[in-house]
Amino acid sequence: MNASDRITPQLAAAAILERLRTGPGYFLTNNERDVSQSDFKGRIMPATSLKAAPERDDTGYFAVEISGGASIHVDLLYKQIDPFERLRLLRRAMPNTLLQTVCRGRNLFGYRPYPDNVLRFAVELFARYVDVWRIYDFLNHVPNLKVVGEAVQQAGKLLIPSLCFSTGPDHTDAFYVSKAAEIVDAFGEDIILGIKNHSGVGSPRRIRDLVRALKTVFPRLILAYHGHNTDGNDLARMVAAVEEGVKIVEVADHGYGGMYSQAPALSLIQTLHDYGYQSPGLKIRPLVEASDLLRRERRHYQQFETPFRGFDPTVKRHKLTGGAASITFEQAEKLNLLERSHEVFSELVEVNREMGNIWSVTPGSQILWTTALNNVIHGRYENPSDDLKRLLLGRYGPFPFREPQQWIYEKVLQHRRTDGKKWYQILTDEGGWKELPDEDLPNRRGELATRLGRPPTDEQLCLYLQFPRDALDYFRFQEKFGKTWLLPPEIWFRRGGFEDGQRITFADEDGKTHHIDVISTHRKGNQVETSLLVDYHFQTYSTPVEPKDACRP
Repeated sequence: MNASDRITPQLAAAAILERLRTGPGYFLTNNERDVSQSDFKGRIMPATSLKAAPERDDTGYFAVEISGGASIHVDLLYKQIDPFERLRLLRRAMPNTLLQTVCRGRNLFGYRPYPDNVLRFAVELFARYVDVWRIYDFLNHVPNLKVVGEAVQQAGKLLIPSLCFSTGPDHTDAFYVSKAAEIVDAFGEDIILGIKNHSGVGSPRRIRDLVRALKTVFPRLILAYHGHNTDGNDLARMVAAVEEGVKIVEVADHGYGGMYSQAPALSLIQTLHDYGYQSPGLKIRPLVEASDLLRRERRHYQQFETPFRGFDPTVKRHKLTGGAASITFEQAEKLNLLERSHEVFSELVEVNREMGNIWSVTPGSQILWTTALNNVIHGRYENPSDDLKRLLLGRYGPFPFREPQQWIYEKVLQHRRTDGKKWYQILTDEGGWKELPDEDLPNRRGELATRLGRPPTDEQLCLYLQFPRDALDYFRFQEKFGKTWLLPPEIWFRRGGFEDGQRITFADEDGKTHHIDVISTHRKGNQVETSLLVDYHFQTYSTPVEPKDACRP
């Protein structure tokens, strides 16, 4: 293929849309973010991404999704890297490839609705690095997409408002076409309409019929498909989608992921080649080289892969999204429920039915799974979460098909109420989708400045507004330890400590070599003191640890 056929960040959004609309073939998006989240619990470190960046940049992907979803929170929570720093690094390392994020609409990168001015502030900052915005709402409530979508368009970036897809009697072509019409009314046709098959459900024929229905009503719309390979069948679904006119499909490297996340890129390319389809500007050699490199890197993340490997065709019933499906068995094991995991999955099916067969994608997947787990442990709806209460109150938007039965409203909404209100009074007085008052950004900036002891940057304020505690903990960690993300994953995730006299050698983002020499490590009470030479500068760190006689749960 001619390298000039590829799409790059140097092209304006309108030119990219025109090329997608009128040009031949299909395009691939490499979804590293989802591979990390679904198959490695979000723990893929920047050093690994940067190793693969030159080959990925040379491959000719439409985009690489490197940000968004749970990754923003996980990077802060586990002190991995500032999410903006991750974007800066990958932008520099892949100058010819669009960078993509996934955003939960009004829930942004978090798990609850945020005020409009927080949404616009976040889009303004992230859009300095992110070229493609894939946005969705877990109830397909299009008003929840409006503020973020408009902000993305105003920033001149590519917008992919997405239809969350599932199966069942209510999930008809007519329903999804009506939702597509709402999206077009909100944003116009200069968008890419996404199909988000977050649980990897439905047959290739079902996807074919859906794409055909959408293209019949909206022949000018550019379509993209995002799926999961949980049941091992997403290659076939993508082939069916491309045959019906989908322009962009999302994939994983074949040596990396491909179980609960996306299906392998090279397998799809080989199959579509036999069907007579080609991807403009795509190169096979760097794609294979990146996958070979990542296959070697994968060993560093083995501790984060689920021990319950293999495809799961039962996803057709429980419909858990890829990221959730990969950790449910471990959660059951930690709660001593492994032998009863079949009960939890059966209860999950029942809970989803009672909630009207909604879409099991964040934050809905967490609400449904937590409810099923609580029902098995405590009894049906005897210990409802606050998020379930908010769902029944309509705070996320209306139920799309049918509402739960009255006895569920009664149990959930009256749980631990002390004012004597009945469920129907609570629903009347407190229910419904609500506009949120804007945050007082100057006041929140001052609050963060007080906690940090210095003025925060706009990026730090943005992260703090979404994840106050975890963002603040990360900023303090970074001030104390510096750019720890420079450490390679085999050092970052090492267990068992380091011997006195051991040298750790690594390169920074500019290729400069650095050394850390371990001088000594010893315990003093409930502290461990570690003395190091960092580039020949002596430093000592004290880390609190559990008392030796602490009882473990």
